Order: sequence, then C-alpha cells, then structure tokens
Amino acid sequence: MTKLTKLLAVGSIALFSQFALADAASAQKTIVDILAGMNHFPSDEQKAELMSIAADENSGRGLQMVATAVSNIQHAPDAEGKASMEMLIDYERASDDLKALAAVVLGFNHMASDDAKAVLAGF
Repeated sequence: MTKLTKLLAVGSIALFSQFALADAASAQKTIVDILAGMNHFPSDEQKAELMSIAADENSGRGLQMVATAVSNIQHAPDAEGKASMEMLIDYERASDDLKALAAVVLGFNHMASDDAKAVLAGF
C-alpha cells in the first residue's frame, strides 16, 4: 500500500467513524473491542478509529484520553498514556467503567491479559 493509499484509507475511516461514533457508548464499545483483540499495537484502521474518538467532543474527555492512550500503545502504553490512565483511575468523578477501562490500558503488555479480557467482556 502506498503512503497516499494509506492516507486516503485512514482519512475515509476517520470521516465515516466520526458519524458512527456520535455517542460515548459506541466510542467505549469501539475502544473495548480494539483492546480485547489487539496484539502489540493498534492497526492503522484501529488507530484511525481511536483518533476519531479522541477528536470527538461527544465522546467525553475520559474516553478521549483512553482512545489517545490506546492509539499510542507500542507493546505497552507510553509514559504519557500511563500518566493519563493513572489520572483517570484517581479521579473521583470518573465512572467505574472508565476507571476499569483505564486500568486495562495501564496494564496492557503486548496484549490484554486474561483478567483484562474478562473485564472487557463485561462492557
């Protein structure tokens, strides 16, 4: 795939994902589905979906932070992603679901653990 083809594919996915992810529930489900099946790092298509969530104000700030952290995973979350997830976990007003999702991202190491997959199955 050429760079232009990849750019067009990512751009079109991002454009259409913007409409598909209009609410926080679908944004959360998309993140959960990506995490449950992800190995080492998100695919280009998954990154486009995650970036769409991160840019969508309707997703809510917490899910935007989670989407950004997941999109930057390379075998494990980077330092910024870990710090963001720890902040969400410690934030008193964050929902239990958001805290659980942040904990899964924080513990991601090459893939979601069996315990993490059990948590994700509960969403």
